[in-house]
Amino acid sequence: MRCTVAKQKVETNTTLLEAAKKVLRRDGFAGLSTRGVAAVANVPLSQIHYHFGSKEGLVLALFEYLNNQLLDRQHEMFSNPDLKLSEQWELACTYLDDDLASGYVRVLQELWAAGYSNPEIAKVVREGLLAWQKLLTKVAREAEARFGPYPHFGPEDLAALVGATFIGSEAYALLGVETEGVPIRVALRKVNLLIRTMEATSQSEQSKSRSTAKAKR
Repeated sequence: MRCTVAKQKVETNTTLLEAAKKVLRRDGFAGLSTRGVAAVANVPLSQIHYHFGSKEGLVLALFEYLNNQLLDRQHEMFSNPDLKLSEQWELACTYLDDDLASGYVRVLQELWAAGYSNPEIAKVVREGLLAWQKLLTKVAREAEARFGPYPHFGPEDLAALVGATFIGSEAYALLGVETEGVPIRVALRKVNLLIRTMEATSQSEQSKSRSTAKAKR
């Protein structure tokens, strides 16, 4: 019986969060209301107050819900041993395109903007971004171990630039800057050419090392 009740609570939570995502995408943060979310979810307004306490509680839960989805996807991508770093970068760019098309990015950007004036939302958003930066730094360190040190940059520096560039790309796309001749997502994909060059150089050096070692035998 307890398992059934717990399952129903999780399902209701998810239903409400998905409804909040739809309302936020449609009306923006300024137009987000608990009454509107309840209407989209087709549940009594009291259910939102029961599960989240308030509009702020709903917003905080929504960000954690969305951010966890993104982090799970990123962890899965970067831990896939069958994907080279260049392939992971290409996939990350494809995810960006997909998330812009689906409205996912719009929802997240609305939540980030809300954090500028709300300390509680800012705290949750900051923790989510730091978790993403931690993952990016780990990937940069692994790449450094494979390809050698980056001139003038540490792994933390590169991770910070990559994170800021992707978030900035989202803002550029949402605000229509791309349509004014700034090819931000095209440029992002071209970074892949640099990564492929590093991979090819590394593979060539490894082949030379194996040949040298074999010759010495």
